[in-house]
Amino acid sequence: MTLGQISSQMAAKAVKPDAVAHKWQVFQDIREARELLGATDRSLAILNALLTFHPETALTGDAELIVWPSNEQLAARANGMPATTLRRHIAVLVECGLVIRRDSPNGKRFARKGRGGEIEQAYGFDLSPLVARAQELHDLAEAVHAERKAFRVAKERLTLLRRDIVKLIDAGIEERVPGNWGKVLLDYQAIITRLPRSAPRQLVETISAELAPLYAEIRDALETFTKTQNPDANESHSGRHIQNSNTDLHTESEYGLRKIKEAGGSVANAATVQSLPKRELPLGIVLDACPGVLELMQGGEIRHWRDFLAAAELARPMLGISPSAWREAQEALGEQHAAITLAAIYQRADQIGSPGGYLRSLTDRAKDGKFSTWPMIMALLRAKLDAQKVPGGLDPAQSGGFPAATGLRASDALLKSLSKVKPR
Repeated sequence: MTLGQISSQMAAKAVKPDAVAHKWQVFQDIREARELLGATDRSLAILNALLTFHPETALTGDAELIVWPSNEQLAARANGMPATTLRRHIAVLVECGLVIRRDSPNGKRFARKGRGGEIEQAYGFDLSPLVARAQELHDLAEAVHAERKAFRVAKERLTLLRRDIVKLIDAGIEERVPGNWGKVLLDYQAIITRLPRSAPRQLVETISAELAPLYAEIRDALETFTKTQNPDANESHSGRHIQNSNTDLHTESEYGLRKIKEAGGSVANAATVQSLPKRELPLGIVLDACPGVLELMQGGEIRHWRDFLAAAELARPMLGISPSAWREAQEALGEQHAAITLAAIYQRADQIGSPGGYLRSLTDRAKDGKFSTWPMIMALLRAKLDAQKVPGGLDPAQSGGFPAATGLRASDALLKSLSKVKPR
């Protein structure tokens, strides 16, 4: 006996005689609010069985609401639940205040009838708390519904923000819009890495609130650039939309990144790698992270992935990587990701003793699903941004990711292009 059980008994005694509750509606409310009540799935199965032993659908405050099934009968209606499990979850129902034990002197459950066949005394499980708490249970169920709806709305808003930010970043890179897009992507990921696989509503809303200003900043930058390119255009005559509607781009789940600790391009957490985006890395981001391959191409310019693949073919013999190691990497990673991996190795060639052995090690990791080019490129970008200072002594983080018209781009090519843009 506990104080909680005594409280439940007092509430059951205080129920009004004219109170009526539909037993299956009450059971539905209990099922919805089971986590708030502390009930379990097994205990609800037992409660469902107990309700079947009461012949009436409507439970009233002035009726006898005691049922007295034996453990064998109760276990049979609870899908053959073992006796020990049955007793344990009956105790859960009692602790939750959903039923009250009315024990006989010898602990048996039975009913004593009078000469007219009416029940004079019953020993078993009293269901009167369901009538006494019907409104409370309904309010708890409504609260659960409201929380579930708020959570769904919060997740939808977060999904839209994540999808639109990724698409706008891609649009900015593809359209060569001035901006430190490498840092913008890192800022986005720094926010998203705080989002676990199963997040509470409060954290989802917090992440959305932090992403909203970043989305507005990216959107404003693209719209401003569009106006400078087409000063006479308006929305009804514009032939280009900033937000890319390409359905091949991944949305909600593709940027479920976790915190990555990477040294020399290796990935320490296999579970993290499996949660990394499956979409392709933008060429502009790769070149920002690995500018060293540009010196291998005539003219120092790479415009397409085919140029990048050609540069990787030139870098391979310079690194001393054997053709067999290169073929294995291409088979395990794919031609494009193998080229990205090689470009990253070339960028850090002075820090890697054996590029060929290192590539084979990464290839083996890729075969086991423990390697991705994303953390390797992000690590290079992070190192570059940490080492880089904007004119005037400001740190790149202080530039907000979107410099003014005379601001700074991480790559020299963008700095050159920015010098041609008139200040606003």
